[in-house]
Amino acid sequence: MSNKKEKLFTEFQAPTTQEWLDKIEVDLKGADFQKRLVWRTNEGFNVQPFYRREDVLKLKTPDALPGEFPFVRGNHKNTNVWYIRQDIKVEDAKAANEKALDILNKGIDSLGFKVPGSMVNAETVETLLDGIRCDIVEVNFNTCKRHTLELAQLLVAYFEKKGYDKEKVVGSIDFDPMEKIVMKGKDVTSMLSVTPQLVELFKDYPNFRCITVNTVSLNNAGAYIVQELGYALAWGNEYLNQMTEAGVDVDLAAKKIKFNMGISENYFMELAKFRAARMLWAQIVKQYEPKCDCACKMIVNAVTSTYNQTLFDSYVNLLRSQTEAMSAALGGVHSMVVVPFDATYEVPTDFSERIARNQQLLLKEECHFGEVVDPGAGSYYIEHLTDSLAVEGWKIFLKVEEEGGFLAAIKAGTVQDDINATNVKRHGDAAKRKEFLLGTNQFPNFTEKSEGKQAMSCACGCAHGNEGAPFKSIESTRLAADFEDLRIHTENAKTPTAFMLTIGNLAMRQARAQFSCNFLACAGYKVIDNLGFKTVEEGVDAALKANADIVVLCSSDDEYAEYAIPAFKYLDNRAMFVVAGAPACMDDLKAAGIENFIHVKCNVLETLKEYNQKLGI
Repeated sequence: MSNKKEKLFTEFQAPTTQEWLDKIEVDLKGADFQKRLVWRTNEGFNVQPFYRREDVLKLKTPDALPGEFPFVRGNHKNTNVWYIRQDIKVEDAKAANEKALDILNKGIDSLGFKVPGSMVNAETVETLLDGIRCDIVEVNFNTCKRHTLELAQLLVAYFEKKGYDKEKVVGSIDFDPMEKIVMKGKDVTSMLSVTPQLVELFKDYPNFRCITVNTVSLNNAGAYIVQELGYALAWGNEYLNQMTEAGVDVDLAAKKIKFNMGISENYFMELAKFRAARMLWAQIVKQYEPKCDCACKMIVNAVTSTYNQTLFDSYVNLLRSQTEAMSAALGGVHSMVVVPFDATYEVPTDFSERIARNQQLLLKEECHFGEVVDPGAGSYYIEHLTDSLAVEGWKIFLKVEEEGGFLAAIKAGTVQDDINATNVKRHGDAAKRKEFLLGTNQFPNFTEKSEGKQAMSCACGCAHGNEGAPFKSIESTRLAADFEDLRIHTENAKTPTAFMLTIGNLAMRQARAQFSCNFLACAGYKVIDNLGFKTVEEGVDAALKANADIVVLCSSDDEYAEYAIPAFKYLDNRAMFVVAGAPACMDDLKAAGIENFIHVKCNVLETLKEYNQKLGI
């Protein structure tokens, strides 16, 4: 046997990038490469249809090592472990404690307690943490910002009373007064003076963080990924700058900041976002000249988005949150909260909370996502996304700094204006189905009823009670809210029947009928599809027999010139007449009195609202 080692595929010559492009041009048959295959992202950069090794040779991200500055490849050297966190709203301290102890036996190793300001006292702390080992379980707390310092003092006293090893206490207390300015427009600048006191309280607890950056609020208000990234950096830098100017040692200040970030549905982009965020934050902290690179680590608690969650077909929320959780896990976050699928319309049930826990446990225990350090490393695509997001996020950061820093920017309202504009654009895109929401504006469940479900108030960081606030606020609703309101209104008033009058070309009539059924069902209309009719008169008669409120003519563009006007005249205003498509003869059809057309360029939401009005709904 020969000892000579042979490399596989040596007989094949590796094609060059230009050869790939030439082949693509041939396959496109004259179509524009840029328009057909290059993805123009909302984040401000283009994504090519393929990448090669040469594309990443000029990047610095592949040169980094796990657990080392600038931490683009994660904060750990040999693991990708993260905390599985569940938040508990505290209404009764004993009941919250019982729930915490229960879920600790079901896979949770990080607890988040949301404590009302009126309940902040030593008894509440003692009761909440009874039986919970704070040197084993991560513990996080959130309360009214005006009571945060008091809660912090109680926690330190409790930790000392229990005699915990201070290095083993891992957790956080959520103090982020600037979030109130961003989201509500309220002037809470006076509370910023509490920041150094909080840091001093926890200075001996190296793994307990007390200053937070809550860009999850921006995510749930519709912010694009690059906006959340850029503003997170500016937000964190504002706190870091304020603390160091107040005399806090930079190493201590940086180690007390924690980022609560959202996760949207863009799988690879979100994965890259967390890599880019760590890299850029490390560079920012480095400029303050800390004594140790460990101060440059970015600690992120990731929370799945509520902005894209839906009330109808709510089990689809599981698909959304699962891919989001995968992005965050592979992106190397410190901890994660998966929002239960029913949080949009009810207080999460035991079942939905169990599923949310298991979504993470599945990734950790069965998919072994916690075992592989930086799984995305070396992927030409992910390295490119990481670098591109870093470039665009850095532009936003620099813009905010030019405006005088994050606090000055939110007082001026430029951040709020930016996020509000994005939210408006995204709602507009959803209305036109440029942005899909499965089960809501695309492929709705035809037979589903709301069954009394109503959206939970303020579930998405929407601004309420901001009248008279001195600063601008962020006003947002979930992306699906407009369609849900329309569908519930239709359901509560009258459910019209839409009948598909299918005729002519088999392929076109079926395609048009399917499109029309999906279109009209978005408003909760009852849709009746058909195999086809020999004449338009036969189809109209069948529609009227079915008590149709809307008759949709489904055929090919060429055949509409033959079928549309006779069908419209035979129907004789006994129901609304709609043509599925935008045929070349549209002007002729309009001249004959036909005014309703549905096609891919329609604003679905506005069209359905118009139809409801015409039907008296």
